[in-house]
Amino acid sequence: MPAYVVLTREHTHDAQEMEQYATKAKAAREGHAPQPLAFYGDVEVMEGSSMEGAVILRFSDMAAARAWYQSPAYQEARKHRFQRADYRVFIVEGVEEA
Repeated sequence: MPAYVVLTREHTHDAQEMEQYATKAKAAREGHAPQPLAFYGDVEVMEGSSMEGAVILRFSDMAAARAWYQSPAYQEARKHRFQRADYRVFIVEGVEEA
């Protein structure tokens, strides 16, 4: 079953640091083949806390999503995200396609 990594950016504290994150996170996708379904497009929060943007990446399964997130390249990238922005990140298992 497919799995989705969802990242929501709630608040940016340092845009320059986030540029480093963006560059490194893009490179970290190499070899993992996620399919971007949403990537910081317009967002309208209907309920809950406000956010600045969101990303949804589709992976073949939970193991593939975890492998990307836990990869050394992404772990290096996320250091920049941790330092200068507030995010919520989760992996959710999808449903089988009919």
